[in-house]
Amino acid sequence: MYFPTTRVLTVLELLQSRQTISGRELSDRLEVDQRTVRRYITMLQDMGIPVEGTRGRYGTYRLRAGFKLPPLMLRDDEAMAVTLGLLIARKMGLSLATPAAESALAKIGRVLPAALREQTQALQSTLSIDITLPAVVLPRAEIVVALSNASARNRRVWLRYSAYSNTETEREFDPYGLVYRTGYWYVVGYCHLRAEMRTLRLDRIVALEEREPSFVPPDDFDCLDFVLRALPSTPGTWFVEVLLEVDLDEAQRILPPALALLEVVEAGVMMRCYVDRLEWIAHILIKLGCPFIICQPVELRSELQRIAQTILTQAERSLPTLPTP
Repeated sequence: MYFPTTRVLTVLELLQSRQTISGRELSDRLEVDQRTVRRYITMLQDMGIPVEGTRGRYGTYRLRAGFKLPPLMLRDDEAMAVTLGLLIARKMGLSLATPAAESALAKIGRVLPAALREQTQALQSTLSIDITLPAVVLPRAEIVVALSNASARNRRVWLRYSAYSNTETEREFDPYGLVYRTGYWYVVGYCHLRAEMRTLRLDRIVALEEREPSFVPPDDFDCLDFVLRALPSTPGTWFVEVLLEVDLDEAQRILPPALALLEVVEAGVMMRCYVDRLEWIAHILIKLGCPFIICQPVELRSELQRIAQTILTQAERSLPTLPTP
């Protein structure tokens, strides 16, 4: 029977990189069903690699404690993938500290064969990356690490959080996962203070400690989807309600999914969101290129009129008449 060797080796690499990993995660990472994952595990065991597993709905796999494999060399395409990922992370601020990305790139360069090292160095020196939404604010690295560890181990955390109004609260939180979106880092999970699902910005977490209780996250919970639906409802300085005179398909095409909540009404699509600056949402509306009616706030009308007057003034400008020599 034929087994894809590359995927079997990928299973081994994942087992080496983690203390434990679930069958479901291996299935998702390899894009195969869990029965195929079990077949790959059996192959590794037949090769003498001590893979241990626990049965049940949340069954996991691990390498026997103390078992070590020789260092794994990177193929050409793997080295390029790692280098490209670090370059993009550095550009977007995902590395949280530029020296960390630079150190990792330097270490990769030292261990690669000469020909492959030249290729990765060429990629670094010639590649330009245009990221339209780099990180607006960076959370502290220790907050990201602590939340990642707690989420991976399904452990509750205690945290002190500073809200947009600068009021601080203390709460216990079950972190389901982290999301980077529109220049910000978020953690999604169950908030015991509010007794509901919440999205918190990592840069607003003042202090954090892991606690003893564990939790069981919902099956197939999609953290990114939750953030996309939650962001438009996050309270801000202004509540904006605008009628877009287009159908829903067109509204979804021209509006980023995390910008606003959309509701089909008789006259078109109602767009609702919270914003801190009316100037920002006014420019967004101008760029949509579709007819719209402002329902609230009335101050948004004044902001659009101000922008329109500025544009009109600029359009009417001309070079001064120079004297004839």
